[in-house]
Amino acid sequence: MGVDVHKQAYGSWPSPIDAALAAAHDGHPEWVGFVGDEVWWTEPRPAEGGRRALVRRLADGSEESLLAAPWNVRSRVIEYGGLPWTGVMRDDGPLVVFTHFADQRLYRYEPGGEPRPLTPLSPVGGGLRWAQPQVDLARGEVWCVLEEFTGDGPDDVRRVLAAVPLDGSAAGDRAAVRELTDGGHRFVTGPRLSPDGRRAAWLAWDHPRMPWDGTELLVGEVGDDGTLHTVRTVAGGPQEAVAQVEWDRDGRLLYASDRGGWWNLYRDGTPLCPREEEFAGPLWKLGLSWFAPLDNGLVAVVHGRGATALGILDPESGEVVDAAGPWTEFAPGLAALGGRVVTVGASPRTGYEVVELDIRSGRARAIGARHRDPVDPAYYPEPQIRTFTGPGGREVHAHVYPPHHPHRTALDGELPPYVVWAHGGPTSRVPLVLDLEIAYFTSRGIGVVEVNYGGSTGYGRAYRERLREQWGVVDVEDCAAVALALAEEGTADRDRLAIRGGSAGGWTTAASLTTTDVYACGTIVYPVLDLATWGPGETHDFESRYLESLIGPLTEVPARYAERSPTAHADRLTVPFLLLQGLDDVICPPAQCERFLAGIEGRGVPHAYLTFAGEGHGFRRAETMVRALEAELSLYAQVFELGVSGVPELELRT
Repeated sequence: MGVDVHKQAYGSWPSPIDAALAAAHDGHPEWVGFVGDEVWWTEPRPAEGGRRALVRRLADGSEESLLAAPWNVRSRVIEYGGLPWTGVMRDDGPLVVFTHFADQRLYRYEPGGEPRPLTPLSPVGGGLRWAQPQVDLARGEVWCVLEEFTGDGPDDVRRVLAAVPLDGSAAGDRAAVRELTDGGHRFVTGPRLSPDGRRAAWLAWDHPRMPWDGTELLVGEVGDDGTLHTVRTVAGGPQEAVAQVEWDRDGRLLYASDRGGWWNLYRDGTPLCPREEEFAGPLWKLGLSWFAPLDNGLVAVVHGRGATALGILDPESGEVVDAAGPWTEFAPGLAALGGRVVTVGASPRTGYEVVELDIRSGRARAIGARHRDPVDPAYYPEPQIRTFTGPGGREVHAHVYPPHHPHRTALDGELPPYVVWAHGGPTSRVPLVLDLEIAYFTSRGIGVVEVNYGGSTGYGRAYRERLREQWGVVDVEDCAAVALALAEEGTADRDRLAIRGGSAGGWTTAASLTTTDVYACGTIVYPVLDLATWGPGETHDFESRYLESLIGPLTEVPARYAERSPTAHADRLTVPFLLLQGLDDVICPPAQCERFLAGIEGRGVPHAYLTFAGEGHGFRRAETMVRALEAELSLYAQVFELGVSGVPELELRT
């Protein structure tokens, strides 16, 4: 029997994917790990205030959500966070240590009991924050990263490796926390102990570098008294980014370095599998992991050029055998136990789920947070991996999601509206995975194209460094090149192009709207808008010197900061736009939006400014995501004259 297909104008197609459904499936499992033989992870709960729950997979395969609301397993270290929990299995059951988002204290938890604080509250600034905990039962301590605010400013902060007593004696006594390093580096990752416990390895870097610019791999001796001494640098530097370090079973250092132009794996300085593909990525959160050594000497790896695969590397031969399965993208989080490897994988047809690989059988299977189709998959988009030509003939990577509906097709001669999605970071990449926010638009007849513009990761250091001192230029040009190419080839309607993005993508969106005439409207989400004030003193410490590489040193090129800022060119903005902002955002504060809006005051530009109390950088509450998504669709409906129904009309002010 054939499928009934009707012709209907783009943007007016009926869809079962509403904003509430998209919001309910926002986010994905993260921070997988083993507690004894069990697999545990964190998982988003958009309907519960956006908290992250800790989930345990029991021996019978069932899942148990521990720590009921309001417990929220999430660290605020460097604001983007880091590994927030660890656990060990004892004879009487699991012992878990985690960071609670609301107060950022470390807590000790045994299922069946109540969490007990291990660390004190701080009366100063952003408080005491902890990440990458690991339990040392022999010493009765938790070794981790401590981020300590010393004043009320975002730059009044220090970071050290620390040991926290497991007995709770530091809960009211800061002096009971034992510091393992001297704070000589601005940023550190958690210590990795060698198999014999006598050495520790970690990464460190300092302003103005970001961790993908250059880091140092440090190794220190662990004394009998648990102190670190004889610390030395063994790899890395200002032009070499080491992204992760581990020890293999024989006590040799394994690390991922981009010294050859790509993040490849090294063992004691020797490359194991030199390839023009990435075996690591940008360290936006402390504790991200792209590889895990196995007990048999092999190494589990997440690797690829653009899209990633899960594989097993033989360090002796340099060969990689990839796991079979439907997943085409794996998140930077691996854990291994014996012959088992767990991670988080997804594909264009499935959301992220917890995946386990048995290296003996080679079988991979979803074991947690399993994908279940909330609607008929016939409504899912059918993406295309494309490479476009940008200015000067440079390659620009993108994912094109044409409008797609099982029962609707276009009116004769009509071309679809398209929205360019500019990702955040900007040192980041959009994975090719099922995203119901994209399906929300494509199933209604609105195309989406995600652009991995120059500066994105996944394509080597040279591609990543195209954005050096060119932010607001290369990203804007690459997005425009893709949009115009789609129009020129007849894929998109030239008069119905839009752009949207959040954070650094919000910058690219605002810069595109103020410096080009490509787009008819745009959606700007928790953006960077004013370079003169987005730096030390206004934004958070981690990114406070990021602009030195993205724009150039302020003391050397001060005019460039004004030339690039959308706020300085708000008078050039002539098309409608939607601005979305969390009021608790400390990374891109609301003050930036307010200055931008002041620049268009009285100029007759249709716009809407929606703010959300209780939301920070990245929306997590279901009600926020629903309001934002419906407002965005309403903007396109009004500007593109689409026959959208069932969505509240966004009031555009002039």
